[in-house]
Amino acid sequence: MEFNGESDHIHLLVDLNPRVAPVKLIANIKTVTSRLIRSRFPEYLRQFYGDKRVFWTGYYFVASCGGVTIDQLKSYVQNQETPSGNSPEKKPEIGSP
Repeated sequence: MEFNGESDHIHLLVDLNPRVAPVKLIANIKTVTSRLIRSRFPEYLRQFYGDKRVFWTGYYFVASCGGVTIDQLKSYVQNQETPSGNSPEKKPEIGSP
């Protein structure tokens, strides 16, 4: 699994069993992370969200990847733009081995 984020979204690379519906995984991740973040940073979040109960949006994007190695995918996720907007010097080429 790899993880990286930007100011308005996150990137996850997961190896998911075909029997697990992606919507179930996403719902679980959103539920667990929302509870964890709210319990650890309640005062900070209250400044921005007030008493709003929804932390994540209802949207998500899932794609399967073929034709590239796991190492290439990991490199791609690790080298996405940072939340500060600073891009890494060179992004990996996904289409070539």
